[in-house]
Amino acid sequence: MLASETLPSATRTERLVVIGAGMASGRALEHIFEEAHGRFDVTLFGAEPRGNYNRLMLSPVLGGEKAYEQIITHDTAWYAAHGVSTRFGETVTAIDRQRKVVVSRHGETPYDKLIIATGSAPFIIPLPGKDLPGVMAFRDLDDVNAMVEAAQRPNARAVIIGGGLLGLEAAAALRLRGMEVVVLHIAGHVMDRQLDPAAGYLLQRDLEARGIKVHCKAQTKAILGQNAVEAVVLDDGTTYGADIVVMAAGIRPETRLAVDAGLHVERGIVVSDQMVTSDPDIFALGECVEHEKIVYGLVAPLYDQAKVLAKTLAKTDAAFRPVQTATQLKVTGVSVYSAGDFADAEDREEIVLRDATSGVYKRLVLKDDRVIGAVLYGETADGPWFFDMIRKGTDTREMRDTLIFGQAYQGGAALDPMAAVAALPDDAEICGCNGVCKGAITGAIVSKGLTDLDGVRAHTKASASCGSCTHLVEKLMAITLGDGYNPAAVKPMCPCTEYSHGDVRRLIQAKGLKSIPEVMQELEWKTSCGCAKCRPALNYYLVADWPGEYEDDNQSRFINERVHANIQKDGTYSVVPRMWGGMTNPKELRAIADVADKFAIPAVKVTGGQRIDLLGVKKEDLPAVWADLNAAGMVSGAAYAKGLRTVKTCVGSDWCRFGTQDSTGLGIRIEKFMWGAWTPAKLKLAVSGCPRNCAEATCKDIGVICVDSGYDIHFAGAAGLDIKGTELLGHADSEDEALEIITALTQMYREQGHYLERIYKWAKRVGMDTIKGAIIDDLAKRRHYAERFAYSQQFAQVDPWEERVNGKDAHEFAAMAEFGLPQAAE
Repeated sequence: MLASETLPSATRTERLVVIGAGMASGRALEHIFEEAHGRFDVTLFGAEPRGNYNRLMLSPVLGGEKAYEQIITHDTAWYAAHGVSTRFGETVTAIDRQRKVVVSRHGETPYDKLIIATGSAPFIIPLPGKDLPGVMAFRDLDDVNAMVEAAQRPNARAVIIGGGLLGLEAAAALRLRGMEVVVLHIAGHVMDRQLDPAAGYLLQRDLEARGIKVHCKAQTKAILGQNAVEAVVLDDGTTYGADIVVMAAGIRPETRLAVDAGLHVERGIVVSDQMVTSDPDIFALGECVEHEKIVYGLVAPLYDQAKVLAKTLAKTDAAFRPVQTATQLKVTGVSVYSAGDFADAEDREEIVLRDATSGVYKRLVLKDDRVIGAVLYGETADGPWFFDMIRKGTDTREMRDTLIFGQAYQGGAALDPMAAVAALPDDAEICGCNGVCKGAITGAIVSKGLTDLDGVRAHTKASASCGSCTHLVEKLMAITLGDGYNPAAVKPMCPCTEYSHGDVRRLIQAKGLKSIPEVMQELEWKTSCGCAKCRPALNYYLVADWPGEYEDDNQSRFINERVHANIQKDGTYSVVPRMWGGMTNPKELRAIADVADKFAIPAVKVTGGQRIDLLGVKKEDLPAVWADLNAAGMVSGAAYAKGLRTVKTCVGSDWCRFGTQDSTGLGIRIEKFMWGAWTPAKLKLAVSGCPRNCAEATCKDIGVICVDSGYDIHFAGAAGLDIKGTELLGHADSEDEALEIITALTQMYREQGHYLERIYKWAKRVGMDTIKGAIIDDLAKRRHYAERFAYSQQFAQVDPWEERVNGKDAHEFAAMAEFGLPQAAE
């Protein structure tokens, strides 16, 4: 039955024109036919040559899991049954509001009421090569058909630009079609708008396990090709071959018709709570609209808009209100769910559950005892329950202990992990690596009087290999020893984890962990992204253990290391250029003087490390100061670094009548070989030309005393809060041998030292005999350490000042409106 057949003869049917035949307008028509049955004579324009279909199912169609016929929402019979005049494949080019007509290629169509549902348009990045054949979007069935055709070519390759929801769905579907797929994403982790870094890491890992290459922090430079796409090149020169390039870098509201018609448009077409535009006879809904500064891209709020619009046309009170949204990835076998606001803030707290074995990660963000955000990976069944809590503002105080475990655990007692361990039978395997059962551990604790973890490891081997069972062993110790167990001996590195620094370092190496998110997931971190204590430590351990493979995470460093200068108490910074072995020349001195004048630097001071310190530099001036110093051939002195600071020297045999060796030359050689090196804490060296020790080598981290027969190598001194003379490590007959001993010692310290642990504290912990045995007595081991140090230096000796002069981390050097507490001076 046609809608007009039910109208009384005296009632005029209103002409309703709808521009856009997508999901939002389709749902609106369904509600209109329910709410205002027979009131409107409907004409529907659609740019595609087909009616409404479920665009959410385009990914399964692309992957071959569904056919187009299975995702049709409104077929020809439906439109006919409701009397809709369909104009598919016909684009509206203008709206004449004065005459109340819309214009298309077939002429003008009058309206009494008009609905604009033009949706959104893909954002095509303005790259060189963007117009080449083979560059496409992923928005409609035509795009899908083009990609399916491309996938049928032998050895076809696809590059997806954009690692968001749409890009990853396209990538997974094309991989199912047999294509070689690379995803390029500009952010640090995929789906960065919907997932936190921890969940993003897990998703990337799972995608790569499916054969999809994911390249994050990828800045695309150009699309290459003559008559069609051939490759994509990044700013760093990385090139990926491609037969098609799918642009999935975002969408923008399609508002051109509204703008040309003079409607109020900001990001989208601005609508009221009733979905009315600035023209009372024109309505809008869907991805093209903006309501209270929000543009929605998910289907749930668009369906709410459709219901409100139908009621408005039926002259029934209704209002659209901003709504919370949830995201779920539609990739077979990958379970991802996020909802609400999960950003970090001081007034929020988080509850995190990780199960490394199962690949599960759950994070709830709470404010005032109410869930405001949720990120779930691996197990998402409780997503709707958490989402309902977010929308309702449910008070969680009564369920706090079990909240993270989901709805099924509510109403029961809080889980007691100690009781669960105590209930294990004696033959339960605790340490899989070494096949150690519970009874063997508890028996050794009692019979041998073991009171610390190292003792248990020594006598049973439990947790001595990969260390993943450490938590269980510690619980067994606590159960067996009761009050006699003192866990202080294995103090966790921070509240985010139960692992000590030593355990973390061992597990990073044993498990081959090569990123911060990977470490946190595999070691079951208690927080989503760590804290100011563990992130810098993890960043150091990964840099030290995987040189050339791990990319230093600038945001996991303290402020001084992020901006490569020392913050002062007034919020300005000090700049210390490197002076090799304390030597300088007129060119460098003139450059320093010119910089001080040019930037009105208020203080210039000679440091205790034989360098010159420019004090009082404004943060925004740092790159310009560095540029002038670089031009004079000077690089960063790393006065802020957890790494090599200075190599102090005396004038030595070239000038001093007491000098036995060329201490200045050796100091310069050491510094030029070791500059840029990262270490657990700051590292200061000195070379004195004779036992009179004018360079004060015997209170440095590593010191050299030149003697007639060669060089005495000292180490483990301190002259700060702790005052300590060095220990004699050994003797070197030549400069080459001295350099080998020093770099081997430094590498051993780098590989074994805890983050922020000075070399003298490390030496006390591991033992002087152990260090001497490895560096002096065992020549093969010494050379092994020295070679590893030399290898890492090819990645370390990059001047950070020059990098930032060329634009790296430019956001760090904006003018500061206010300053926090300065970092302690070092």
